[in-house]
Amino acid sequence: MVAVPRGRVRLSDRRTRRDWTLAVAPFELAAVPVTRSWYAEVTGERPGNAAGGRTPVVDVSWWDAIRFCNALSRQQGLRPAYHEHADGADVEWDTTADGYRLPTEAEWEHACRAGSTGPRYGPLDEIAWYRGNSGERVHDVGGRRPNAWGLHDMLGNAWDWCWDHYDTEVYGSYRVLRGGGWFDEHWSCRASVRRRSHPRFRSDDVGFRVARSLPG
Repeated sequence: MVAVPRGRVRLSDRRTRRDWTLAVAPFELAAVPVTRSWYAEVTGERPGNAAGGRTPVVDVSWWDAIRFCNALSRQQGLRPAYHEHADGADVEWDTTADGYRLPTEAEWEHACRAGSTGPRYGPLDEIAWYRGNSGERVHDVGGRRPNAWGLHDMLGNAWDWCWDHYDTEVYGSYRVLRGGGWFDEHWSCRASVRRRSHPRFRSDDVGFRVARSLPG
């Protein structure tokens, strides 16, 4: 886990042409996405068809990611961050819990930028697997240059689920995805790009990484 310092981040949405600024408290974020081997170790499952344990786990839904976070927390004796409603239709985040969770969208972009201000934290071919260099397949985590805070694969390889709803008034329960994937063109692999999908959606270019809140 990498300690991410506090800061402020300006988010933007091309569809609505709006932007907004949020404060980000210090937190921890995994240096790489959750891998297939780590996911299997925690859950006993190996979703997707990608070979090798060091590739990001993909074909996981937002709900799968939430449940992984809780399972990992219990394994390590931490208090789970998420409480599912009895009907399984919604979940609440206990912000006082010390367990693992998904990053918020603001945390994700702040961590991705690592103090940089451009569309990316480095030359795309050096920092990301995307359609132009991936051979149209997912790659092992950590194979590209990290950002200034030591975080790998923030752009490219696999999209990351975030905690946030995308726009409840228009898209209901849809959640935010960030970062771009191995099949995306260069314009999707930018720090500011937002994507959305249903929380039960699974795809071979969608994974996640875990975060933890720091004691307040």
